[in-house]
Amino acid sequence: MLLANQDRSRWDAAKIERGRKVLDDAFALQGRGAYVVQAAIASLHMEEPRDWPRIAALYGELVRQTGSAVVELNRAIAVAEVDGAEAGLTLVDRLDLDGYQYFHSTQADLLRRLGRADEARTEYERTLELAHTEPERRFLQRCLVEVGA
Repeated sequence: MLLANQDRSRWDAAKIERGRKVLDDAFALQGRGAYVVQAAIASLHMEEPRDWPRIAALYGELVRQTGSAVVELNRAIAVAEVDGAEAGLTLVDRLDLDGYQYFHSTQADLLRRLGRADEARTEYERTLELAHTEPERRFLQRCLVEVGA
């Protein structure tokens, strides 16, 4: 389920607060490793409105630390929120993640946002081929209907 569609009233506020306390402690101890950066990103995702520039910057730091193409994909999503879908798609198009379903779903979403329905449909169809669960398949079927499949 997309973060934007989640019912925040069902989140465990006590666990979130504990997690933020641990994150504050890590920062106080000069923690800057990959786990601390991931925790900081997660913490920012809980805020409304989200601070997309900070999230994108933290993903940039995490990419530098890990060299992970999947992390770069997540950075591209944040960049798209800051600078627009075209900027995000430019980053996504540089990645070699063909067998990774979220690569294709990200491309599909960015293409949809740019009004490129035929290309978005192709990417949603590829994502559907790679989907593992029935809820994912239902979600992707709805996306295909939205882009005119």
